[in-house]
Amino acid sequence: MRQHVLVLYLATSALDSDVVGWSRYDGTARTHPTTGDSDEPPYATGLAALHDGWRLFQASQLLPPQAGHEYDVSFLKHEFFFEKLEELEELEEPGEAGNG
Repeated sequence: MRQHVLVLYLATSALDSDVVGWSRYDGTARTHPTTGDSDEPPYATGLAALHDGWRLFQASQLLPPQAGHEYDVSFLKHEFFFEKLEELEELEEPGEAGNG
């Protein structure tokens, strides 16, 4: 089993709000997504990812801003981690492909 991880940053804490940023990671090493490889998010909302079979396993904690810092820009705070598990036919150790 290998894990695909999808990190979606949403406009609000609601799963049906728009995706404003994202990252993808492929534990199978079959693809190598990088930052900025697409102008379009993989899903319009977090809910759309759930509808496509991604499992939500972590949501960022909702913390109110400190007084006087309500409009500070520092990081994307509505972060959701999703996963899909994929079975591999044959597990190879990294670097062993083609050695035979």
